[in-house]
Amino acid sequence: MLARDPNPSATPLMSAYPTYESALSSALVKATRRLVPFLLLLYVLAFLDRVNVGFAKVAMMADTELSAAAYAFGAGLFFAGYALLEVPSNLILHRVGARRWLARIMVTWGLISAAMMFAWSETMFYTLRLLLGAAEAGFFPGVILYLTYWFPAAQRGRILGMFYFGAPLAFIFGGPVSGWLMEMNGWLDLRGWQWMFLIEGVLASVVGVWAYFYLTDRPAQAQWLAADEREALQSAVDSEELAKSTSGSHRLRDLLSDRGVLHLCLIYFLIQISVYGVVFALPSQVERLLGKSAGLQVGLVTAIPWICALIAAYAVPRVLRGSRRKKGAVVVLLVAAVGLAVAGQPQAVVALAALCVAAAGFISVQPVFWTFPTERLSGAAAAGGIALINSVGNFGGFFAPSLREWAEQTFASGSAGMWVLATSTCLAAIAMSALKSDR
Repeated sequence: MLARDPNPSATPLMSAYPTYESALSSALVKATRRLVPFLLLLYVLAFLDRVNVGFAKVAMMADTELSAAAYAFGAGLFFAGYALLEVPSNLILHRVGARRWLARIMVTWGLISAAMMFAWSETMFYTLRLLLGAAEAGFFPGVILYLTYWFPAAQRGRILGMFYFGAPLAFIFGGPVSGWLMEMNGWLDLRGWQWMFLIEGVLASVVGVWAYFYLTDRPAQAQWLAADEREALQSAVDSEELAKSTSGSHRLRDLLSDRGVLHLCLIYFLIQISVYGVVFALPSQVERLLGKSAGLQVGLVTAIPWICALIAAYAVPRVLRGSRRKKGAVVVLLVAAVGLAVAGQPQAVVALAALCVAAAGFISVQPVFWTFPTERLSGAAAAGGIALINSVGNFGGFFAPSLREWAEQTFASGSAGMWVLATSTCLAAIAMSALKSDR
């Protein structure tokens, strides 16, 4: 492998250091261009198939006679299957390689998502949401782990920020598309929500087959890199892994006793309550604000907060680097909490503007958050730890819809649910302020 010259002034090796840096820089540019857009596409499809039930909410409830409580429970049930299988799924990915396992995940979740078109009963709705979560388990932490195989820590925050474009893009483009598919109501005797589940699910499976042939597990195996680029990038990643294995957690059995990892689980749990408390209810909230049923116009308006989130996901990780990460993340979370609190107002313009602030905050803070666990975990502990944090965090997605529904029913106020979400975000900010960095 190419190695850095410890003594650049020595004449025989004067060119070694610049050659290494040049090869590494070139490899990082090529890896970013090849991998990040494709991983972003996977995340858009994953997130869309996870939350498109929000676009179908009103129509499904009318056609299937689901109650609001049953819908909220079924929407959150996705995260029960998802969370329980996160850790074993990520350990399998670490063993068999991302190419095979991510392709498997996508194909199976796409087929189950398409099968949501048959969710005519409460039991079938619950069953398919649970199976969808189980099928998708390991996708997100698998991609986070996969990025540690390719990008050193100095570049990882920026790369994670680009990957997080997936969530807002799923709504910017997926919202109008889902709304348009909902307008296919009655075509070939299928409801609009059936067409939406069918088409978006099949698309995910097709892209999953593509992923099997497109992805490369490690830099050393990348034939699309020059030999010196492969060696430089693999060497850079390996050297960081070696450093983490000597200073941070690297044994799987250490995770549950690692207070830092458990602290990260708590922060992510609180953030996800805010995220999915908004995600699953946003289309129906926009319907109420506009006084219109689900369709293209509702989809277009729903996309507005996610455009703001996309801009923030680009800018915030670039600003919050190094010593600024923790304090900056606290500020971003507090701003998001204010947005959530104001978003319960009945005035459409005020509520929509507040939702833009909230979405920008809780989306952009997440790539910053993920720089903390990826800098301290290595090997099997990285596979298990990232999955554990995501697993516990996503239980927030399980509780969020029901928690919001409970608050609105208990206090007989549509804004009560938003105040609960704002409280969760404030608690996340407090927990983030107490986080100890390994740097």
